[in-house]
Amino acid sequence: MRYDTLLFDADGTLFDFSRCEAEAVRRTMTLFGIQPTDEKVRDYSEINDSLWKKLERKEIEKSVLLYRRFEMFCEKYGYVCDAKEMAREYTLALAEYSYMFHGAMKLCQKLASDFDMYIVTNGVEYTQTKRYANSGIDKYFKGIFISGVIGHEKPSLEYFQCVEQKIPNFDKQRAIIIGDSLSSDIKGGINYGIDTCWYNPHRAAAPSDMDITHIACDFDDIYEFLTRGE
Repeated sequence: MRYDTLLFDADGTLFDFSRCEAEAVRRTMTLFGIQPTDEKVRDYSEINDSLWKKLERKEIEKSVLLYRRFEMFCEKYGYVCDAKEMAREYTLALAEYSYMFHGAMKLCQKLASDFDMYIVTNGVEYTQTKRYANSGIDKYFKGIFISGVIGHEKPSLEYFQCVEQKIPNFDKQRAIIIGDSLSSDIKGGINYGIDTCWYNPHRAAAPSDMDITHIACDFDDIYEFLTRGE
């Protein structure tokens, strides 16, 4: 095999985060007396995504992000709510949803016997740990590296350095990161000097300024690429 160590992103790669987020947001809005329409859920998601991009660029602290997204949402619609309490309820709600993409569990099962696999994720410890355990996917991975525990976010070098230090006999030349986010997973992997596999199910155009090792449009492609040993 060309690789020994696989670093898998979770949300958007193995887990259907959009579905998980939507259900958790609807539940949270309902708790605070807000009618959770599709438009409101989309607006929250856009606000949340914009703040996570800022976090990746180190323009906001995660502790602020977690409640600021609800402040911004309430400001947009004129709601008067306790944003920090909304953030707490959302964290609890999100932990209950662990929907995976079709074929993701099978992919992990097939790869687990031949590779050392780890989850690399930006997120909150309580939420991510519970979601992975509930899904049953954790049995295929030797470790889960959560940014909220490490203290650094992807794509920072500090995040990947911490991951390397915690993996026995880690070899950059024998490791690859697999993820859907160009700004987090792929940029982080390239900057750290490991191979990258961009999971691109929507078949978006690849940026010309990123040296991506492999682009996969489905899970079969990921499996074939990793097991060809080229």
